[in-house]
Amino acid sequence: MTVYKFLPLAAASLLAACGGQRDSVAHDVAMAPADAFLAAVAAHCGKAFEGHIAVNEPKGTGPDPFDGKRLVMHVRGCDDASHTLRIPFHVGDDHSRTWVLSRTDTGLRLKHDHRHADGSPDAVTMYGGDSAPPGTAQRQSFPVDADSVAMFRKAGMEASVTNTWAMEIEPDKTFVYELTRPGGRRFQVVFDLAHPVALPPAPWGADTEPTNK
Repeated sequence: MTVYKFLPLAAASLLAACGGQRDSVAHDVAMAPADAFLAAVAAHCGKAFEGHIAVNEPKGTGPDPFDGKRLVMHVRGCDDASHTLRIPFHVGDDHSRTWVLSRTDTGLRLKHDHRHADGSPDAVTMYGGDSAPPGTAQRQSFPVDADSVAMFRKAGMEASVTNTWAMEIEPDKTFVYELTRPGGRRFQVVFDLAHPVALPPAPWGADTEPTNK
């Protein structure tokens, strides 16, 4: 009789263990594209690449800060490449922009670190969002998060509250950075990963780079 008393408990423990394994496997499968994407970008650590504007629509009426400027991305900040990458985006002599790509419990997070020439943070900085499922090893999309929406509204940047950013990579061929909005706004820069270029200067504020949190 004692043996029979323990059978239901043993069965329940076995089922719980199996359920835990299934959950773990499902989580690993769901996270695989994010890990593969981050690894594909990290494979280019320490290198810089030149890009060009592939799409910029609709064209604004005022001066465009990207027109006629050399565009260079630099994959750096690779000390913990499986969790965080810092990718400065240089626009001519403007070294204010850095993309911060980091791993979360549910996928990836993209933040934009904006600095002044003295290294101090811009009033609008560390905005972005978490990756939207399903992502792939080649493309990840990042809808704007609530904190960024609040920041944009405080700064009077109402058009940005519907931003979605995306990144695409074809290893050793191309890397794409994209911004879209529901109203038809689309901005896309394509970088040539096949031909590394000379490293640009460090981004502004490189000595005081914050965490991505």
